[in-house]
Amino acid sequence: MERTALMTEATIVATLMTPLKYAGEELLSLPATVKWLQVRADVAGDVNPDWLRKRFDGRLIYTLRSREEHGGFAGSVRQRQQSLLKAAKDYDLIDLEGSRDLVPELLEAIPPDKRMISWRGAATDCLTLQRLLEKFSEAEARIYKLVSIGARPGDELASLSLLKLAGRPNLIAYTTGKHCLWSRLVALHFGMPMIFGTIESQSDFPWEPTVSQLIEDYNLPQLTPLRELYGIVGDPVQHSLSPRLHNAAYKALGYPALFVPFPVESFRDFWSRVVENGALESLGISMKGFVVASPHKETALNEVAASSPMAQSAGSTNVFVRRNGTWKADTTDPEGVIEGLSRRGIELSGKKVAVVGCGGSGRAIAAALDQVGAVVTLVNRGVERGLRAHRLLGLPFVPLSEFTVDGYSLIVNATPVGRNNHDLPFKLNGLSQDAVVIDLVYGAQTTPLIAAAQAQGRTTIDGREVLYLQARRQFHLMTGREMPADLGLKILGMKPSLNNV
Repeated sequence: MERTALMTEATIVATLMTPLKYAGEELLSLPATVKWLQVRADVAGDVNPDWLRKRFDGRLIYTLRSREEHGGFAGSVRQRQQSLLKAAKDYDLIDLEGSRDLVPELLEAIPPDKRMISWRGAATDCLTLQRLLEKFSEAEARIYKLVSIGARPGDELASLSLLKLAGRPNLIAYTTGKHCLWSRLVALHFGMPMIFGTIESQSDFPWEPTVSQLIEDYNLPQLTPLRELYGIVGDPVQHSLSPRLHNAAYKALGYPALFVPFPVESFRDFWSRVVENGALESLGISMKGFVVASPHKETALNEVAASSPMAQSAGSTNVFVRRNGTWKADTTDPEGVIEGLSRRGIELSGKKVAVVGCGGSGRAIAAALDQVGAVVTLVNRGVERGLRAHRLLGLPFVPLSEFTVDGYSLIVNATPVGRNNHDLPFKLNGLSQDAVVIDLVYGAQTTPLIAAAQAQGRTTIDGREVLYLQARRQFHLMTGREMPADLGLKILGMKPSLNNV
């Protein structure tokens, strides 16, 4: 395998799940660091190996995943065996399902160094996984692969425990599913020899990482020591650029940490099954902090006794930090807004401000603006949430249906509107000449709100700048170190002059 004795480099496997006619250009564009290509013949169809080798210089894996193991192949046993035997003539590794393919006809024709014996099934405990590995190991193989399908946070821990206990350089074990990407990233640090990523994003399986994501967000194939784990907890968080920012900073500083996404529906499940149970510590990894994203910014406060005055005031948190075994909730939501305005020399005292969106972020920002002397009005589509923010903060509330921008010097969009569509969270008719518009939303392109405000010649602060300023503060809170400023700007495609605004 492409690994050193100290496992300083992972082997990236690109998975082809697209019919042949769409795949040629994508194969040619794969980075040189991708050494293996897995063909999922059960969904992409059979592919001529000669055609593949003209477009890919690495080695080839043939997989024909059955319906029983959550794949697309529904043919007969005989059809399956014929396909596997045919592929064995030209592919470097043949994926044999341990529950149905370890039969004399296949084992006699496919030599051990071409076998990858695999299993894919519902998440289970470490002992059951050990027994499966022992059973499959009765047949010699180059690679053994056990993939658990997770249903709840914490299901990932059994696979990691298996890797640590087995200590085998030929064992792939991880958990897949909506909230489970972090397990296959951490698994590399327990000696897992390969990590799989799709060539393109898969709408049916949005939690499956792409090859480009593995490289850009997690610095693969290089591996650095791992002692501390950080992440972002929310739903959804797949769009977040936080992993890319934090992991690049760890690499630049030589800091032994990894930042991963935790897309979970229940914060309580995540807290009790991943954080509180101590399983990560038993594996030698310390969770020291994480960013809290929507919709958990309010409910997360229920899990800790200590919180900052601002988090208490807003009834919201967006970062948890662990010090000396104790967890504390804090919020950096106001950071990107207050600092972004300060860098532009914009005074807030006495300014008329509207904060649109009364969720956790909006409340924290409104509270901070109020503290520095701004005259803040809360705006929200839902009246009940708006009135709750009014009672919590003691600030006036206007329903979105009655809101106009006329007369406000600063308007902050703290809603998700505009992230995935072309909608505006509110109309800009009557926007003052000196008004500043801030949008917490960011995406691949300029958001509709920022584009509309810029078209009117107004000063704007977009979501990427807000993210950058918040991430620097979060990084410092969690690690005690400073995130390299220019590195963050480069990753986000922003001008270095921001440091000197």
